[in-house]
Amino acid sequence: MSKPRVAVLGLGIMGTGIAGRLLSQGFPLSVYNRSLEKAAKFAQAGTFVASSPREAAARSEFVISMVADDDASRGIWLGDQGVLAGAQAGAVLVESSTLSVGWVKELASAAVQKNCEFLDAPVTGTKPHAANGELFFMVGGSAPGFARGREVLSVLGREVLHVGPNGSGALIKLINNVVCGIQAASFAEAIALVTASGLDREKSLAVLGGSALASPLIKRMLTAMATEDYTPNFPLKLMSKDIGYAIKEAERNGSRLQTAAPALSVFRHAIDLGLGEQDFSAVVKSVKN
Repeated sequence: MSKPRVAVLGLGIMGTGIAGRLLSQGFPLSVYNRSLEKAAKFAQAGTFVASSPREAAARSEFVISMVADDDASRGIWLGDQGVLAGAQAGAVLVESSTLSVGWVKELASAAVQKNCEFLDAPVTGTKPHAANGELFFMVGGSAPGFARGREVLSVLGREVLHVGPNGSGALIKLINNVVCGIQAASFAEAIALVTASGLDREKSLAVLGGSALASPLIKRMLTAMATEDYTPNFPLKLMSKDIGYAIKEAERNGSRLQTAAPALSVFRHAIDLGLGEQDFSAVVKSVKN
C-alpha cells in the first residue's frame, strides 16, 4: 500500500527532525515554515515547500504541527490560510506542540466541524530522538482517530500511547514538563549552594551525578555544564512557557502546584538574563546565592 501524504508544519528543532525522519522513510512530504530559510534543505531534497499551512494541508492526508506555543498554533490552524481552511474531509490532524489544554480542546472541536480526526499528541524526547524515530507520543483523541494516527506516529516514535480523549495528551505533557522544570530549577540552586559553600565542585558533581537524584534530565544538565555547551535541544524559554501553562491548568482544576511558581520565577529570571534561547540546562548559570 502507498504511504499517506504527510505535512509537517513548523521546522524548529523538533519539526525538522520529524520531517527528516518521514522523508527518510519514504513518505510523500510537504512542509511549511514561516521562515523559508529553514525549509531550504527540504526543498533541495525534493520536498514540496508550501506557501501556507492551508496549501500544505490541502495536499495531505495527515498533518503534524510542531510549534512553540498557543499563539503560534492558532496561526497555523486558523484563518483564511490556516490548516482548517484547506484540510481534506477525513484527514488526520495532529497537534504535537506543548500547548494549553483549553486551546487544544477548542482546536479539537473546530477539527470535528471540518469532518477531520484530531489528535493532541505531544512528545517527550529531543532533537536526536525526533530524527531517529525514538520519540514518545502521548496521544489524546478518539479510539478510531488513534488507530489511524498510529500509521504515521509509529514511524516517528518508540512508543505511541493513547492516554484518553482530546486534551489528555496536552495535559499529561504539561504535568511531565512542570516536574522537569522544578527538578531543573532546584538543581540549579543546588549547584549555586555548592559554589557558595566552598565545596570541591568536581567532587560535589560526582556525588550528585552518582546519587538517586541523577535522572536523565540531571545527567543532561551535568553534561552541558561539563562541556559548557548549552546548544538548545529544548530551549529555556519553552520550559518557562510550559511551567506557566501547567500552573494555569492546575488553577482551572482547583489544584495548586506550590513548587511550580518558584521554579517559574527561576526560569523567568534566566530569560531576563538573556538565556532564553539557550538549552533549559543553562538555568544553572542564572542562580547565584
